[in-house]
Parts: sequence; structure tokens; C-alpha cells
Amino acid sequence: MGFKDLKFDKDSVFLVTGGAGFIGSNIVEALLDMGYTVRCMDNLSTGHIENIEQHMDNPRFTFLKEDIRDLDACLKAAEGVDYVMNEAAWGSVPRSIEMPLLYEEINIRGTLNMMEASRVCGVKKFVYASSSSVYGDSTVLPKKEGGEGELLSPYALTKRTDEEYGKLYKSLYGLDTYGLRYFNVFGRRQDPNGAYAAVIPKFLKQLMAGERPTINGDGRQSRDFTYIDNVIEANMRACLALSEAAGKAFNIGAGGRIYLIDVYKDLCEALGCDIEPIFGPPRKGDIRDSNADISLARQLLGYDPSYDFKAGITLAIDWYRKNL
Repeated sequence: MGFKDLKFDKDSVFLVTGGAGFIGSNIVEALLDMGYTVRCMDNLSTGHIENIEQHMDNPRFTFLKEDIRDLDACLKAAEGVDYVMNEAAWGSVPRSIEMPLLYEEINIRGTLNMMEASRVCGVKKFVYASSSSVYGDSTVLPKKEGGEGELLSPYALTKRTDEEYGKLYKSLYGLDTYGLRYFNVFGRRQDPNGAYAAVIPKFLKQLMAGERPTINGDGRQSRDFTYIDNVIEANMRACLALSEAAGKAFNIGAGGRIYLIDVYKDLCEALGCDIEPIFGPPRKGDIRDSNADISLARQLLGYDPSYDFKAGITLAIDWYRKNL
């Protein structure tokens, strides 16, 4: 079905935090294209104004350059809002190992500020980004809610903590919260630059420049790479979900599994290049294998991903060819 056929009240107001980032800006764009009113809150620490500048003249769009660590800013942003999609966070497992205090401030206190602001302002639904990293060292595949292992990074801990707060805000205060455990999201506008860039855009940029990318580890680690439009759909479906489904966290993936070395070969083939990768040491805190069981999201959210890896990577490569 896809997200474009989903319907909200025509006067619905959405707040997307982290709305200038990769996932947030795609959600903002989708909601505006569907005719809704959108507020975008972002301090531009990892987001980019270029991701949203095309909306600045849209009367249904408002940009708030604010920080989710500022409770007063969160309260003002959430006033009169029906749905909050909280995408504001700092990603990257390796960076969280280097900066655990900053991750606590942004990913835990910031999310709690937005949750509290949503409660105070009477928001209908609070949908927030969690992560497959919460499964930690569990070796069970596919990953299923309730089968979490020992955490491997501060980033994972922040997301697990957000989920616990989400559960409490539902049980104590009646706020309908929905955690979305993203599994390796990729697609248009994902930043290929910097030491902490995600693997697909980073590989694409290097291969297109004729450079040799580095694969951390032996390349046999597997991931459930999930195209951005699946994630947009999941966020919208969570906003439309029954209150009985609130207080939980859901796996949001494509339900597949692909080895990193095979992703690399697919990218080389699509780009028509033959470049040998460099194999580096494994990254501390990384999960070895990841594959989502999405049955709970199907059952309670109606989530049905429209894009498998092959369809998504074709669209992503096309976008990067035009925009890098």
C-alpha cells in the first residue's frame, strides 16, 4: 500500500524533531506532499538546512532552529501539535563510545524533554526513533522484541532507556508512545561525509570517486538494510495505530538479511566498477548479525514494507548519481 495512501484529518499538525536530518527530512517532505501542516525542529548539529530549504516558502511549513535539550523550546514546539515524530538524536555506535556524556544529554534527556512536552501539550501520539542496537550481543536471528541481549554501546543504552521511558509515559500518564527500532536505514539524503557516515552512502561516494572503501571486519557481518520509504510508512502507521498498541517498541526493517561484502559487490556492479576493498579491524560495539522479525509491527501497526533491498538500493544509487 505504501504511505501515500494513508489518511489523517486534513487539519492535522505534525512536529518532526531532527527534521533537517536524513530520516526527519524525508518524513517532513512526505507529510508536506500529502498536504499536512509540519513543524520542523532541528539545531542543525547533524542535520543540514539544505535538506529542508525547498520548503521554506511553503505556508504549511515552519522551521524552528531549537535544541531538544531545551525543555522550554520543546514545550513551545509541541503546542497545538497532534503528532510528534521524534527523530532528533545523535547516531553512530563508535562516536557514542567516544562521547557517552553527550549521548546521554541528547538521546535520553532530549527525548524525555520531548515526551514530557507532548504530555503537557496533549499530543495524540508520540512516535520516536529507537534502534536495532538494543539487541546487543544476542545471537538469535531473526531479532524479535523481547529477545534483547547485553548492550554493547552507550548509543544502544540511550535507545533502550528511551523505550523504558516510552513504556512509563504510557502506563503512568496515558501518552500514546510508539518506539520504532530502525534496522540500518538507507536512501536519499543520507550523508556520505565524515568519519561516522553510514556504510552505503560512504561506499557509494568512494566508489564513484574511484577510491578503495574500507570494510570494517571480514565483510561477513549481515544487516537488514531498510529503505527510507519503509521508515516513513512505519512512522505514519504508528501515528494511526490503536491506543492499545502504545507503550511498545517495534522492529522496523525489511525483514531480510544481506552480508556486507555482498552489498559492496552489488554497489560495484551497479556502478560498473571493479575496485578491491580494504579490510580493516572490526569496530568496537558493532552487532555482528542483524535481521528483523517484523511480525509485531505488521500485527499492531499494519506495517507492510513496500521496498526490499534490491528495489531500495536501485533508487538510492540513482539519487546519489544525480546528487553527489
